[in-house]
Amino acid sequence: MKGLYNTTSECEVTRNMDESITYLSQTHYAEEILRTYNFWNATPRLTLMQPNTRLNNGYCDKNPAPDFHRRYRNIVSSLGYLVKMTRPDFACTHPELSMYVRFLGKNHMDVTEHVLSYLTWNQTIRYSRDSHENLDVLWGWVDVDWAGDTGTRRSHTGEHHENIDMMNGSPISCKSRRQDNVALSTFEAEFVAAVQTGQEAIYLRETLPDFRYSQTKATLLYEDNLACIEQESGAPEIFSSHRHQTILCVRTRPSWGSQVSVIAQTKNRG
Repeated sequence: MKGLYNTTSECEVTRNMDESITYLSQTHYAEEILRTYNFWNATPRLTLMQPNTRLNNGYCDKNPAPDFHRRYRNIVSSLGYLVKMTRPDFACTHPELSMYVRFLGKNHMDVTEHVLSYLTWNQTIRYSRDSHENLDVLWGWVDVDWAGDTGTRRSHTGEHHENIDMMNGSPISCKSRRQDNVALSTFEAEFVAAVQTGQEAIYLRETLPDFRYSQTKATLLYEDNLACIEQESGAPEIFSSHRHQTILCVRTRPSWGSQVSVIAQTKNRG
Protein backbone atom coordinates (compact mmCIF):
# COMPACT_ATOMS: atom_id res chain seq x y z
CA MET A 1 0.00 0.00 0.00
CA LYS A 2 1.67 3.18 -1.15
CA GLY A 3 0.35 6.71 -1.01
CA LEU A 4 1.68 10.05 -2.14
CA TYR A 5 4.71 11.19 -0.19
CA ASN A 6 7.39 13.66 -1.20
CA THR A 7 8.80 16.98 -0.06
CA THR A 8 5.41 18.71 -0.38
CA SER A 9 4.10 16.68 2.59
CA GLU A 10 6.24 18.69 4.98
CA CYS A 11 4.39 20.68 7.61
CA GLU A 12 3.95 24.40 7.04
CA VAL A 13 3.79 26.54 10.18
CA THR A 14 2.62 30.17 10.22
CA ARG A 15 2.55 32.12 13.47
CA ASN A 16 1.01 35.45 14.43
CA MET A 17 2.76 36.30 17.68
CA ASP A 18 0.67 39.42 18.35
CA GLU A 19 -2.63 37.49 18.28
CA SER A 20 -1.18 34.20 19.62
CA ILE A 21 -2.42 32.25 16.58
CA THR A 22 -0.63 29.35 14.90
CA TYR A 23 -1.66 27.82 11.57
CA LEU A 24 -0.55 24.29 10.67
CA SER A 25 -1.04 23.05 7.15
CA GLN A 26 0.20 20.77 4.40
CA THR A 27 -1.44 22.80 1.67
CA HIS A 28 0.79 21.64 -1.17
CA TYR A 29 0.44 18.00 -0.18
CA ALA A 30 -3.34 18.31 0.23
CA GLU A 31 -3.56 19.90 -3.21
CA GLU A 32 -1.53 17.06 -4.70
CA ILE A 33 -3.89 14.49 -3.17
CA LEU A 34 -6.98 16.29 -4.48
CA ARG A 35 -5.58 16.73 -7.98
CA THR A 36 -4.34 13.13 -8.16
CA TYR A 37 -7.77 11.72 -7.36
CA ASN A 38 -9.69 14.35 -9.37
CA PHE A 39 -11.24 16.14 -6.40
CA TRP A 40 -9.62 19.56 -6.73
CA ASN A 41 -12.82 21.08 -8.13
CA ALA A 42 -15.23 18.88 -6.17
CA THR A 43 -18.13 20.32 -4.21
CA PRO A 44 -16.81 21.02 -0.69
CA ARG A 45 -18.26 19.13 2.28
CA LEU A 46 -18.48 20.66 5.73
CA THR A 47 -18.16 17.38 7.66
CA LEU A 48 -15.80 14.43 7.45
CA MET A 49 -18.63 11.90 7.36
CA GLN A 50 -22.38 11.98 6.88
CA PRO A 51 -24.36 11.74 10.15
CA ASN A 52 -25.03 8.19 11.40
CA THR A 53 -22.55 6.64 8.96
CA ARG A 54 -21.61 3.11 10.04
CA LEU A 55 -19.11 1.00 8.13
CA ASN A 56 -19.03 -2.75 8.63
CA ASN A 57 -18.06 -6.00 6.93
CA GLY A 58 -21.53 -6.40 5.49
CA TYR A 59 -20.65 -3.84 2.82
CA CYS A 60 -17.46 -5.63 1.79
CA ASP A 61 -16.80 -7.22 -1.58
CA LYS A 62 -14.47 -10.19 -1.16
CA ASN A 63 -13.15 -9.72 -4.70
CA PRO A 64 -13.08 -6.00 -5.49
CA ALA A 65 -11.96 -4.85 -8.92
CA PRO A 66 -8.16 -4.29 -8.90
CA ASP A 67 -8.33 -0.62 -10.01
CA PHE A 68 -11.09 0.13 -7.52
CA HIS A 69 -9.15 -1.60 -4.73
CA ARG A 70 -5.90 0.18 -5.61
CA ARG A 71 -7.56 3.59 -5.66
CA TYR A 72 -9.08 3.06 -2.19
CA ARG A 73 -5.83 1.87 -0.65
CA ASN A 74 -3.82 4.73 -2.11
CA ILE A 75 -6.31 7.37 -0.93
CA VAL A 76 -6.35 5.98 2.61
CA SER A 77 -2.56 5.73 2.68
CA SER A 78 -2.16 9.30 1.40
CA LEU A 79 -4.54 10.65 4.04
CA GLY A 80 -2.43 8.95 6.70
CA TYR A 81 0.38 11.48 6.27
CA LEU A 82 -2.06 14.29 6.99
CA VAL A 83 -3.33 12.57 10.14
CA LYS A 84 0.16 12.07 11.53
CA MET A 85 1.32 15.64 11.02
CA THR A 86 -1.38 18.31 10.88
CA ARG A 87 -4.91 16.87 10.90
CA PRO A 88 -6.06 15.54 14.29
CA ASP A 89 -9.64 16.04 13.05
CA PHE A 90 -9.06 13.00 10.80
CA ALA A 91 -8.15 10.84 13.82
CA CYS A 92 -11.64 9.29 14.04
CA THR A 93 -12.29 8.70 10.37
CA HIS A 94 -8.93 7.51 9.07
CA PRO A 95 -8.61 4.42 11.35
CA GLU A 96 -12.17 3.47 10.42
CA LEU A 97 -11.33 3.56 6.71
CA SER A 98 -8.03 1.72 7.29
CA MET A 99 -9.91 -1.32 8.63
CA TYR A 100 -11.21 -2.07 5.11
CA VAL A 101 -8.14 -1.74 2.93
CA ARG A 102 -8.25 -5.50 2.25
CA PHE A 103 -11.96 -6.02 1.63
CA LEU A 104 -14.16 -3.07 0.77
CA GLY A 105 -17.33 -2.10 -1.02
CA LYS A 106 -18.86 0.91 -2.71
CA ASN A 107 -19.99 2.36 0.63
CA HIS A 108 -16.40 2.50 1.84
CA MET A 109 -15.29 4.32 -1.30
CA ASP A 110 -18.18 6.77 -0.96
CA VAL A 111 -17.06 7.67 2.56
CA THR A 112 -13.45 8.03 1.42
CA GLU A 113 -14.44 10.39 -1.37
CA HIS A 114 -16.58 12.34 1.09
CA VAL A 115 -13.40 12.87 3.14
CA LEU A 116 -11.64 14.21 0.04
CA SER A 117 -14.51 16.65 -0.49
CA TYR A 118 -14.10 17.80 3.12
CA LEU A 119 -10.38 18.33 2.49
CA THR A 120 -11.33 20.56 -0.45
CA TRP A 121 -13.09 22.87 2.01
CA ASN A 122 -10.67 22.73 4.94
CA GLN A 123 -6.92 22.41 4.36
CA THR A 124 -5.57 24.29 7.39
CA ILE A 125 -5.87 23.84 11.16
CA ARG A 126 -5.92 27.00 13.29
CA TYR A 127 -4.67 26.97 16.88
CA SER A 128 -5.22 30.01 19.05
CA ARG A 129 -4.77 30.91 22.69
CA ASP A 130 -8.15 31.51 24.32
CA SER A 131 -7.99 34.74 26.29
CA HIS A 132 -10.98 33.64 28.42
CA GLU A 133 -9.27 30.48 29.58
CA ASN A 134 -6.80 30.03 32.41
CA LEU A 135 -3.44 30.14 30.71
CA ASP A 136 -1.07 27.17 30.91
CA VAL A 137 -3.69 24.99 32.64
CA LEU A 138 -4.19 21.42 31.44
CA TRP A 139 -7.77 20.16 31.06
CA GLY A 140 -9.59 17.66 28.88
CA TRP A 141 -12.82 15.92 27.97
CA VAL A 142 -13.89 12.37 27.28
CA ASP A 143 -16.72 10.85 25.25
CA VAL A 144 -17.59 7.41 23.91
CA ASP A 145 -19.78 5.88 21.21
CA TRP A 146 -21.24 2.92 23.10
CA ALA A 147 -21.32 -0.33 21.07
CA GLY A 148 -20.61 1.78 18.00
CA ASP A 149 -18.84 -0.99 16.07
CA THR A 150 -21.74 -2.88 14.49
CA GLY A 151 -19.53 -5.90 13.78
CA THR A 152 -18.07 -6.52 17.25
CA ARG A 153 -20.27 -4.20 19.37
CA ARG A 154 -17.15 -2.85 21.01
CA SER A 155 -17.43 0.77 22.09
CA HIS A 156 -15.34 3.40 20.39
CA THR A 157 -13.41 5.84 22.52
CA GLY A 158 -13.71 8.87 20.29
CA GLU A 159 -16.17 7.80 17.54
CA HIS A 160 -17.05 11.22 16.13
CA HIS A 161 -15.63 12.44 19.47
CA GLU A 162 -12.17 12.23 20.91
CA ASN A 163 -10.55 12.02 24.30
CA ILE A 164 -8.57 15.23 24.19
CA ASP A 165 -6.23 16.99 26.58
CA MET A 166 -6.14 20.74 26.04
CA MET A 167 -3.93 23.64 27.01
CA ASN A 168 -4.26 27.29 26.04
CA GLY A 169 -7.08 26.58 23.61
CA SER A 170 -5.25 23.90 21.62
CA PRO A 171 -5.20 20.08 21.76
CA ILE A 172 -1.91 18.57 22.90
CA SER A 173 -3.05 14.95 23.10
CA CYS A 174 -5.95 13.07 21.51
CA LYS A 175 -7.09 9.49 21.18
CA SER A 176 -9.66 7.69 19.05
CA ARG A 177 -9.83 3.88 19.07
CA ARG A 178 -12.03 0.88 19.79
CA GLN A 179 -12.00 -0.37 23.35
CA ASP A 180 -10.47 -3.77 24.05
CA ASN A 181 -13.62 -5.31 25.53
CA VAL A 182 -17.37 -5.20 24.95
CA ALA A 183 -18.99 -2.80 27.45
CA LEU A 184 -22.41 -3.85 28.75
CA SER A 185 -23.56 -0.29 29.49
CA THR A 186 -22.81 3.30 28.61
CA PHE A 187 -21.52 3.76 32.16
CA GLU A 188 -18.94 1.01 31.73
CA ALA A 189 -17.77 2.33 28.35
CA GLU A 190 -17.54 5.91 29.61
CA PHE A 191 -15.73 4.89 32.77
CA VAL A 192 -13.07 2.90 30.92
CA ALA A 193 -12.47 5.89 28.63
CA ALA A 194 -12.32 8.28 31.59
CA VAL A 195 -9.72 6.12 33.33
CA GLN A 196 -7.57 5.99 30.19
CA THR A 197 -7.83 9.75 29.76
CA GLY A 198 -6.93 10.26 33.42
CA GLN A 199 -3.82 8.12 32.96
CA GLU A 200 -2.82 10.25 29.98
CA ALA A 201 -3.39 13.40 32.04
CA ILE A 202 -1.08 12.05 34.77
CA TYR A 203 1.62 11.42 32.18
CA LEU A 204 1.25 14.94 30.79
CA ARG A 205 1.35 16.46 34.28
CA GLU A 206 4.66 14.71 34.88
CA THR A 207 6.03 15.87 31.52
CA LEU A 208 4.91 19.51 31.50
CA PRO A 209 7.33 20.70 34.23
CA ASP A 210 10.17 19.98 31.80
CA PHE A 211 8.62 22.69 29.59
CA ARG A 212 8.11 25.04 32.58
CA TYR A 213 4.35 24.43 32.73
CA SER A 214 3.98 22.83 36.15
CA GLN A 215 0.36 22.14 37.14
CA THR A 216 -0.52 23.38 40.64
CA LYS A 217 -4.22 22.40 40.63
CA ALA A 218 -6.14 19.27 39.77
CA THR A 219 -6.64 18.63 36.05
CA LEU A 220 -10.34 18.75 35.16
CA LEU A 221 -11.77 16.10 32.83
CA TYR A 222 -15.23 16.93 31.47
CA GLU A 223 -17.58 13.93 31.32
CA ASP A 224 -21.29 13.71 30.40
CA ASN A 225 -22.15 10.42 32.13
CA LEU A 226 -23.40 11.06 35.68
CA ALA A 227 -22.89 7.47 36.85
CA CYS A 228 -19.26 7.68 35.73
CA ILE A 229 -18.81 10.91 37.69
CA GLU A 230 -20.37 9.33 40.80
CA GLN A 231 -18.08 6.31 40.44
CA GLU A 232 -15.01 8.54 40.42
CA SER A 233 -16.31 10.32 43.51
CA GLY A 234 -16.66 7.03 45.38
CA ALA A 235 -20.45 6.92 45.82
CA PRO A 236 -21.25 3.68 47.77
CA GLU A 237 -24.43 2.90 45.81
CA ILE A 238 -22.41 2.83 42.59
CA PHE A 239 -19.70 0.67 44.12
CA SER A 240 -22.18 -1.97 45.29
CA SER A 241 -23.64 -2.59 41.83
CA HIS A 242 -20.56 -2.34 39.59
CA ARG A 243 -17.85 -4.41 41.23
CA HIS A 244 -15.55 -4.72 38.18
CA GLN A 245 -15.52 -0.95 37.70
CA THR A 246 -14.80 -0.60 41.42
CA ILE A 247 -11.67 -2.72 41.03
CA LEU A 248 -10.53 -0.57 38.11
CA CYS A 249 -11.24 2.58 40.12
CA VAL A 250 -9.28 1.31 43.14
CA ARG A 251 -6.33 0.48 40.89
CA THR A 252 -6.21 3.93 39.32
CA ARG A 253 -7.23 6.22 42.20
CA PRO A 254 -3.91 5.94 44.13
CA SER A 255 -2.04 7.22 41.05
CA TRP A 256 -4.63 9.94 40.42
CA GLY A 257 -4.67 11.19 43.99
CA SER A 258 -5.74 14.83 43.89
CA GLN A 259 -4.20 15.41 40.46
CA VAL A 260 -7.25 14.61 38.28
CA SER A 261 -10.93 15.37 38.86
CA VAL A 262 -13.85 14.20 36.68
CA ILE A 263 -16.74 16.69 36.53
CA ALA A 264 -19.95 17.21 34.55
CA GLN A 265 -19.38 18.11 30.92
CA THR A 266 -20.41 21.72 30.49
CA LYS A 267 -17.39 23.21 28.73
CA ASN A 268 -17.83 24.20 25.11
CA ARG A 269 -15.92 21.77 22.91
CA GLY A 270 -16.00 24.05 19.87
